[in-house]
Amino acid sequence: MTALNKPETVTRPLSVSDPRHAEAADFLHYEAELLDGLAERTWLTELVSRDIVYRIPVRETVERARGRGFHSSTFHLDETYGSLDSRVTRGETKYAWAEDPPSRVRHFVTNIRVRPTLDSDPDLLDVRSNLLIYRTRQEQTTPQLLSGERHDILRREEGRWRLLQRVVYLDLTVIGTHNFALFF
Repeated sequence: MTALNKPETVTRPLSVSDPRHAEAADFLHYEAELLDGLAERTWLTELVSRDIVYRIPVRETVERARGRGFHSSTFHLDETYGSLDSRVTRGETKYAWAEDPPSRVRHFVTNIRVRPTLDSDPDLLDVRSNLLIYRTRQEQTTPQLLSGERHDILRREEGRWRLLQRVVYLDLTVIGTHNFALFF
């Protein structure tokens, strides 16, 4: 079994009264607002670390004994700051045909759990959240729904939190969307 498929040791999350929990929740809510408002450039420059690792591993349906079914080396998306910047830049041009007119997207972020990282670095937070993305395109009457769990590491850089790492574990094994021109 790969590390993605081994049972995790889970520690109790911080209380919602802990200021770090509030800061992480505020970060995720602001991020959702930017992405829903098509402010991807602001999202990238204000909230994303230059050292970002942004991945969505491929999932397959497997027996319980084989783990959760996520591949450790095969990804739908495996991004860096440079590739995210390229995607944002392309969306700002007249050549982003897959998203012109843009999709209508809503990010629903819930079940936010915040923990110190294993090394207890005060400038890092381990943030888990559940995500539901509701997306419609042009005149479609059936929305696309993408759900999953995000495992994020936030790092304090120059006094503000930035997204250092995001791994999105989608609930779907087959993704029925015609493009991946959105951010999770």
